Amino acid sequence: MRIILSRKGFDHSFGGKPSPIFPDGRMVSLPIPARMSPIRYREIRWQEYNLGSLAADLTNGRISESFFAHLDPDLREESLPRSPGWRPIFGQAGAAQGHLQKNNVQAGDLFLFFGLFRQVIQADGRLAWDKGAPQRHVLWGWLQIGQAVRVAECNPSEYEWARYHPHFHGVRTANNTVYFARQSLSLPGVAAGTVPGAGVFPFFSERLALTPATATRLTEWELPLWFYPRDGMRALTYHSDVTRWHRTESCAGLRAVARGQEFVLDMGDSPEAVAWLMTLLACA
Repeated sequence: MRIILSRKGFDHSFGGKPSPIFPDGRMVSLPIPARMSPIRYREIRWQEYNLGSLAADLTNGRISESFFAHLDPDLREESLPRSPGWRPIFGQAGAAQGHLQKNNVQAGDLFLFFGLFRQVIQADGRLAWDKGAPQRHVLWGWLQIGQAVRVAECNPSEYEWARYHPHFHGVRTANNTVYFARQSLSLPGVAAGTVPGAGVFPFFSERLALTPATATRLTEWELPLWFYPRDGMRALTYHSDVTRWHRTESCAGLRAVARGQEFVLDMGDSPEAVAWLMTLLACA
């Protein structure tokens, strides 16, 4: 089984800002803008907000409610009105999809989505960034692959419920692929049907933080010790340079690459990996 750390949501390059962590600990990943998407920010619901109002407030109006949003991955059923048969879905294309193919990512493998986050406060009736809070990379959702489908090769009539998704609009690469979630998570030692195959972490937790609060740089990550490259184990892709890693008694420190979307690790049958995943999913 493979774990894929997948960078998604607002960041300095796309959106220009982090996604918000609210004073009560709630957090939501803001999808990046995309002209070819059929979905506008104001159409996407999140609890008492629409994402258009959040994006407009937190970008000082640079991204308006009427902008189109690349809602991908799409993990929450309540985000939009749904057609019968809807399932959580994620799309990838181009070089990033080529990397997934090269590393044999397939049904049963697990995406862990992370992004750039920062705490927000209420100021003069609006949301504003807490300038005293650090920006951090944080895990915010997951999807275990149930099925992978090349968009150009699929029968559209079988996926009418997914036609709204951005990867069915304007993505022209030959390897444009969509990943549909399993109905429930399948992991060794986890009872069938007890954990959904995809979802989001509704509240921030230090367990979900890749960047520790004490880091001086955003890309200084702390991961479980079993991530540390060792004999007979391939390193997390894009991180095979051993000088990027160091060990402490409690974690594997990593100087993560600044760019890149999909980082793949073959965890084999590691019981440590499964235990770590379950501590994460306890945050859901």
